[in-house]
Amino acid sequence: MVRLTLAAMYCRVFAPVQRCAVKMEAFLGWQADVTTPPSPAMTSRQIYERLLTWVRPHWRIFAVAILGMVLTAITEPLFPALMKQLLDNGFATTGRADAMLFAGAMVGIFVIRGIANFVGGYAMAWVAARIVMDLRRAMFERLLILPTGYYDDQSTGALISKVAYDVTNVTQAATTVLTTIVRDSLTIAGLLGYLLYLDWKLTMIALTVGPFIFWVIRIFGKRLRHAARTGYSAMGAITHILEETVGAHKVVKIFGGQQYEASRFAEATNTFRRANMREAVASSATVPLTQLAASISVAVITYMALVQSAHDGGTTVGMFISFITALLMLLAPVKRLTEVSAPLQRGLAAAESVFEVLDQVPEDDPGTVVLPRAQGHVRFEGVHFSYPDAPRPALRGIDLDIAPGQTVALVGASGSGKTTMAALIPRFYHPQSGRVLLDGHHLEALTLASLRANIALVSQDVVLFNDTVRANIAYGASGQASEAEIIAAAKAANAWEFIQRMEQGLETEVGENGVKLSGGQRQRLAIARAFLKNAPLLILDEATSALDSESERQIQAALETLIQGRTTLVIAHRLSTIERADLIVVLAQGEIVERGTHAKLLAKGGVYARLQQLQREAGAEAASAGEPTVA
Repeated sequence: MVRLTLAAMYCRVFAPVQRCAVKMEAFLGWQADVTTPPSPAMTSRQIYERLLTWVRPHWRIFAVAILGMVLTAITEPLFPALMKQLLDNGFATTGRADAMLFAGAMVGIFVIRGIANFVGGYAMAWVAARIVMDLRRAMFERLLILPTGYYDDQSTGALISKVAYDVTNVTQAATTVLTTIVRDSLTIAGLLGYLLYLDWKLTMIALTVGPFIFWVIRIFGKRLRHAARTGYSAMGAITHILEETVGAHKVVKIFGGQQYEASRFAEATNTFRRANMREAVASSATVPLTQLAASISVAVITYMALVQSAHDGGTTVGMFISFITALLMLLAPVKRLTEVSAPLQRGLAAAESVFEVLDQVPEDDPGTVVLPRAQGHVRFEGVHFSYPDAPRPALRGIDLDIAPGQTVALVGASGSGKTTMAALIPRFYHPQSGRVLLDGHHLEALTLASLRANIALVSQDVVLFNDTVRANIAYGASGQASEAEIIAAAKAANAWEFIQRMEQGLETEVGENGVKLSGGQRQRLAIARAFLKNAPLLILDEATSALDSESERQIQAALETLIQGRTTLVIAHRLSTIERADLIVVLAQGEIVERGTHAKLLAKGGVYARLQQLQREAGAEAASAGEPTVA
């Protein structure tokens, strides 16, 4: 694995990739392990090559780091060479001037070495920090443009773990490991060159342990990679459980789920522990095995040097001590190179996880038409849509024409397709057949930015950010709005009254997802956000659900103002909130079964009339039982 890493480093940093591939295979003498590839198309070598491309933008600082390592490596053979000269010349014949020269040389060597170490270490740390930042930014930016379907299949905690945890281990492989490999490889090369100069025969004996060390690293490297993959998966599960439990702590307490959540967390942490222990076994076994082989080599060399010195006198005391000193100095960098396999394998496993996110295909945006402010004419033509692995289509043959400024309500039982229809308009999903048009333009022909700039959303599950009231109202593209515009939007949403009562007004922090606000206040901030955007298309998804009567009246009044002059799609279970809609569309099993005004649908006595009757009966039962009425 060390040979693999050295070759990959050489290819990416010092040679064109096309010429390097052939050189690498010749250098390795074997193909990279593909029995458990990180992806169908990438080997370990290719992953590391790709990882090193993140170093390339910082090549100047990286070059400074390499220079510092080269200077450090150059100073390594100087100390044993100095010892040889000192011992061979003899202490008795050394004068005061020579003694001062030797003492000054020793200090000079370590001064140069210290400066080179500092420069190399600092430069590499700078590169490492930049790579962490670059990778995290790239991952976050990719997450921002991934399609909605990707998030449907992913755990939030696992994604957080990839960005927060995996990137750090990737950096170890790209910089920390690389530092060790470059510095210690150069040190080994310098010391071996000096040893060959002193006695090439003894040096060749020392090199016999090389194949054994590479074999040990390669065998344990596979185990390390597998354990690292398991560890990253377990860390994702740990983060997911934490995110779920913290977010749902009230449900956990009320329903007595503490023991269940504790057992889930214990199982995930135990999986992570077992993976770490498998890494520890492989990592801990590598060092003693290689040190044992190296010690045998040193013992053999010492024996042969002593025998050679006794028989022919060809080896001087200074030469022998210098050789042994250089050989012992060789053990430390060799040891560090054998230890580098564990962080390298963790880094490569983490790189698989990171690149998996970076390789996700972003939202399809083939449109070229930039839509100015839309009139709001929406048309569904023969739309069919199915979710992956769903037992039945979510929408089947939907035909619907919504005129500009018209308010259309979608009603029906849960799972009838109401939310799916609304999600097709901002192109969160794409229909499998049929098409959706806006002002005569096929939605696929419009750029996503211009399409979504014409749409505002107010949903039942209000999303507020852990920021100020001002920032939540003037969010995103509305961020440059003036204070007067923000206040006007708040007043239109009936939110300004409670904002004024807050100690810091618009600068009040609302907490995570608006936890410091009531449900009605959160909803009114969401409506104020829609007012400020002033989009011609409005989607209201259960916007008055689960609120008390007073909050419902205030919000309903704000919504009636908001929908004026806008094409509005209302998704509602409470039919009393959509009686004044221009058109009511009733869905069942993904199909439109009825359409018309409130009065016409009641007179028809069909599905809508039955839904109205069921809700009236449910309301009457709740009233007779003395239950509070909520929207």
